[in-house]
Amino acid sequence: MKYGTSGKILRVDLTTQTTRVETFDENFYRVYPGGKALAANILLRELAPHVEPLDPENILILANGLLTGAPFSTATRFNAIARSPLTRGFGESEAGGFWGPELKMAGWEAIVLTGRAAHPVYLWIHNDQVEIRDARDLWGQEPEFVQNKIRADHNDKLIRVLQIGIAGENLVRYASLTNDLRHFNGRNGMGAVMGSKNLRAVAVRGTTRYRDFAHDPRPIEELGRALAKKVKAHPQSWDLQDKGTPGLVGALNAAGILPTRNFRQGAFEHVDKVKWEAYEKELLTARRSCYACAVRCKREVGVNDRYQVSDAYGGPEYETLDGLGPNCGIGDLQAIAKANELCNRYGLDGISTGATIAFAMECFEHNLITTHETGGIELRFGNVDAMLALVEMIAHRRGIGDLLADGTRRAAERIGGDARFFAMQVKGQELPMHDPRGKVAVGLGYAINDAGADHLTAPHDPMVANPDSISFKGAQPLGIEAIPARELSARKVRNYTILENWTSAEKVLGVCFFGPAPRSFIQVDEIVTAVRAATGWDVTLADILQIGERATTLARAFNTREGFTRADDTLPERLFQPLENGALQGVAISKPEFENAILELYEQKGWTRAGAPTRAKLRDLGIEWVADLIGA
Repeated sequence: MKYGTSGKILRVDLTTQTTRVETFDENFYRVYPGGKALAANILLRELAPHVEPLDPENILILANGLLTGAPFSTATRFNAIARSPLTRGFGESEAGGFWGPELKMAGWEAIVLTGRAAHPVYLWIHNDQVEIRDARDLWGQEPEFVQNKIRADHNDKLIRVLQIGIAGENLVRYASLTNDLRHFNGRNGMGAVMGSKNLRAVAVRGTTRYRDFAHDPRPIEELGRALAKKVKAHPQSWDLQDKGTPGLVGALNAAGILPTRNFRQGAFEHVDKVKWEAYEKELLTARRSCYACAVRCKREVGVNDRYQVSDAYGGPEYETLDGLGPNCGIGDLQAIAKANELCNRYGLDGISTGATIAFAMECFEHNLITTHETGGIELRFGNVDAMLALVEMIAHRRGIGDLLADGTRRAAERIGGDARFFAMQVKGQELPMHDPRGKVAVGLGYAINDAGADHLTAPHDPMVANPDSISFKGAQPLGIEAIPARELSARKVRNYTILENWTSAEKVLGVCFFGPAPRSFIQVDEIVTAVRAATGWDVTLADILQIGERATTLARAFNTREGFTRADDTLPERLFQPLENGALQGVAISKPEFENAILELYEQKGWTRAGAPTRAKLRDLGIEWVADLIGA
C-alpha cells in the first residue's frame, strides 16, 4: 500500500566505504513520518551519549519530510540533524531548494551517514544505485566548481548537489551545507560535521515522481494548481514574492526591533541605504524559487562596481542583510552583498557569522581585544573593510578568525572579562536578527529550542496579535487567541505551545515556514488534506499537532540525556535591558516574568520543573521507550 513514502533509508558507513538499505513499515512511519521526527528517533536511539560532535562516531542524518517533493508550493524541505559542534546538543538545520525533492524521486526518505572516510569522498546516488567516489580533486575547491565538475563527470546538468565549502573543510563550528549554490542548511554547524567525515558532497539524481509514492495523488495535484493561483491574491505570499525577506528591514526598523550594533539598539540611522527600495534598485537581478513553489521568495543579486558579486550564490536574505549590516553598524549595501556572497561561497552560516563579527566589534570597542589580536584591524562598528576581512579570516581560520570560528560562547570564554555579556547566543548558537523585546514569544522560542536560538520555532507574535488580521484568521483553527505582541502571560505561553507544535509539524512534513498560515497562504485544512491524500490515513489536525510535539520532545530528550538543564533555557542578559533607541526605546523583557513563563511552558508541555519530559508525557506521545534513556 502507498502511504507517501518509499519506505527506504540509505545507510552509509564512510569508514568501511559500505552502504546498505534499511526499510521500515507503515506502523513505524505513522509515529516518525519523516524530517525531524524520523531523524531525531535515529539520533537518540543510535548515537551513544556524550560522543564528541566532530568525532567519526557522530551521526549525520539527511531526512526528507513526509510531503517533500509533493507538487505544491513550499513542500521542499529536508532536515540535516546531528549532535551540533556549536551547541553540543541536538543539532538541526532545514533547507529548501531542489535537493530534497530529488532525493525523494531517487526513492529515498533519508540518508544516515556514519564514520569518517580515509580521504575526501563524495556520495553519488542515481535512483537505487549508490557509489562512494573519490573527491580529493574537489577538496579545497569552491562550490560552483564542485557542482559543475560532478555534473560534467556524470554528463547530467540536472544532478542536485548538496555540499560543504571551505568553512566545512576547516571545521568552522557554524559551517553550512548548500544545495544548488543558493539553498542552505545554515544553522548548528552541520557543514562541520560533514567536513569531519571527509564527505565533500552528496549528489543525487532521481527519475520517479511523487505520485508513485502517494496514496491518492489527485488532491495533492489539485492543491498545487490552486495554490499557484492563490499566491498573488494573498497579501503575505504576494509580499514574499515581490520583496522576499529583505522587505522586513524597513518594517522592523519602524517597529523599533531591527537589531543594530549587537542588539543594543532597535533602529538604524542609515536604514534607507539597506532597506528593500535600495536593494531592489542597486542589487536585484532575479527572483528565484524552490522546487514546484510559486512563492519565489529567493532574491538573486549581482554587483559589478566597487565590489564584484557573483549571482551564482543567490543574494542576501533578511537575516544576513541585517546581521552583516545594521547589527555591525554598516549601511553599505554593496559590501553587505559581498559579505553574503563570501559566506555562501565558503559555506558559513550567515546568521552566526554576522552575530560573531558584531560580538567581536563590541569586544574591540571595550578593549577586550586589540589590534594585537586582530592583526592591526580597527574592528569597530561601521568598519566595512574589517567586516569583510573577518568573513575571510573565519572561513580560513586565520588569525583571530580561528578564535571566532568556534562561535561567540567559546570566544567569550577565552577572551574573558565582560565578553560574555556581548555574546548574543543561547546554548552556544547565535541569535537570529529578531529582537524579542518587541515580540516576547520569539524569546521563549530562543530559550526553549533544543538547537539553540532559532527564529523558526513558532510564528512570531505580531502575526497573531490582531484578531482582524488575515494571518490570525488563518491560524485560528489551531485554537489560538489574539494576544498583544509584548504580553508575557500564561495565555501567551499557551499560544506559543500550540504554534510551536504546528511549526514542528511542518519540519516533519517537509513544508516551508513560508507556506502555511499564519505566516502565509496555505490554510490549516489544506495541510490536513495533503497529509490524508499522501498517506491514506484518516488524520486530524490534532494528530498533526501531536506529530510536531513528538518531534520536539525527542529533541528535548536528547538534550536531557546530554546533560542540558533548566539553566540552558534562558536569554542573553542584554535582552533584559532596555533598548537604546527606536520606537521601543527603554523597553526590556522582565526577567522574573520571563523565568515564570519558562516554568509555565514546562508545565503546559508536561515536563518537570527541571525541563525534562515526564514518563507520562512520553507515554501519551507513543514514545515511552525514551523514558529509560533519560531516567524519567
